[in-house]
Order: sequence, then structure tokens, then C-alpha cells
Amino acid sequence: MIVDDVDRHLHRLQISTRQAVNDLLAGEYLSVFRGRGVEFDEVREYQPGDDVRSIDWNVTARTGSPHIKRFVEERELTLYFLVDMSASNRFGSDDKTKNEAAVELAALLAFSAVKNNDRVGLILFTEEVERYVAPSKGRAHVMRLLNELSTFEPKHRGTNIEEALSFLNRVTSKSTVSFLVSDFQAEDYEDEMIEAARRHDLIAAIIGDPHERELPPVGLVQMRDAETGDVRVVDTASAGVRAAFRDCVAEHRQKLHAFLDELDVDYLDLMTGADHVAELHGFFQSRMAKGVRHA
Repeated sequence: MIVDDVDRHLHRLQISTRQAVNDLLAGEYLSVFRGRGVEFDEVREYQPGDDVRSIDWNVTARTGSPHIKRFVEERELTLYFLVDMSASNRFGSDDKTKNEAAVELAALLAFSAVKNNDRVGLILFTEEVERYVAPSKGRAHVMRLLNELSTFEPKHRGTNIEEALSFLNRVTSKSTVSFLVSDFQAEDYEDEMIEAARRHDLIAAIIGDPHERELPPVGLVQMRDAETGDVRVVDTASAGVRAAFRDCVAEHRQKLHAFLDELDVDYLDLMTGADHVAELHGFFQSRMAKGVRHA
């Protein structure tokens, strides 16, 4: 995109996400991501209706009047987006690519974070981490992140999820809420994901396209692997070929879901042509039903 087109696109994106964030998602975001717990705020005099279990007996004895300890929720969070910018994520058979779907997801979550005064950071990766934007607050910062996501031109075509997760673990010593956004067409990242899931509230956002799950019957098609450049001719008119393709994709998704379930890592499946507000709403509802986690 040229600069004016990017600016117009981001302006439209900001407007389109505003109502969903204000009316629905910001409140659900707050309910789902509650911070690390509570911290001491003050000691004050007891007031009718206060929980007697909060009475500070030492201060009460010293002053001769009942006092309570007051605690407040340690609300502030850091939200990270780890976004796969490899060549396979530039694919889209509908009117948007997987990368564009990732930008929409990031916008919905990031503006929800702004609404709740949380910090947002960004890690863009391919075969290596290619761009890092440190977490900060505010709408202007979020617009900068979305601009990075929309305009970034990666140097490499492949995917290294392990390196992205390792970078996250190195760049912050504190627990974060981190969305790993990828089509997960990669290997050998399991050990690093186990470590990241132990340290962070890690969520997998699995982005797919309908034609990656079901081949249309359009005859002989030359298919190129976006990341390796390998080319092969596939007879999509063959019911057997389409069934084998469908089974292979289903097996990969099943193994990925089973691995994430084993790690207790929540995930959401995003499709390029779908309503991402509805998908994110469904994810929040499912997570709330399971119980709130703390970052």
C-alpha cells in the first residue's frame, strides 16, 4: 500500500473497531484478563459494611479504634502480539489475506487494551525476529503498531515460531498476555512454547483460509509453497486428491489443538472471510466459562 492508502485503511479500521470495542469487547477483555492479583493500598478506619476479616488488629490495638487493610486489584497488564509475517500468511482466497486478518484481530484487542489502560507491544517474525516495538500505552501507540503490521516488508519467507517465543522470553522478565498469531505451518517449536506458556498467559490465534482446508474442484492446478518455492501440479478434480488433502489438514489441526490443550494454552481459530468480532466474542465467552486467568 502507498502511504495515503495505508492511512485511509487504518482510519477505516479504527472506526470499524470502535463500536465493537466500546459496546462489547473492552468489557469482556477486562473480565478475561484481570491482572496479576491484588496489592496493598492503605489502612483506613473501619466503616459499617466492611468485611471484618479485613481488620488490621495491630493498628486497631495501637489506635484504639477499628481499622482495616484495603487492597486493590493490580490491574495494569502488558499485551504482546507475536505475528507471523512469513510468506504463507500473505495468502488469501477471499477478499483479504491472513495478514490482513491478523491486523484486524490486533486492532480489536489493542483498542480494548487502550480502553483498559494496558500496555501493548509487537514482535514481527519470519525465520527470525525482524521487528520489535516495545510496549507502551495510548491510541497513538496502537496506531503505530497497526501501521507496522500493515506496511512491514519482511526480509525472509520462512517461519520460526521457536525464535519468536524465545525472543519474548528474553525481552521481558514479567508475565504478559501474549497472542501468538500464525497459521502454524512450522515445526520444532514445542519446547519453547512449553516454556512460554509457563511464564506467560499465552494464547494461540490460528489463522486459516477456507481453500487451505478444502480444495475447490477446478482441475489441474500448479501449487507453489509460498515459503520454500517448491511447485507441484495437483489434480483438484480428483475426489481422492481432495479427500487426502482434507484429511491431511484435519490431522494437522487436530494435533495442534491436542498439543495446545495439553499445555492448557487457549486458542481461537480465525478464518480470512469470517466476522472477527464474533470470533473474538466467542473466544472470550469460552474463556470466561473456563475461569479467569491471571497474567
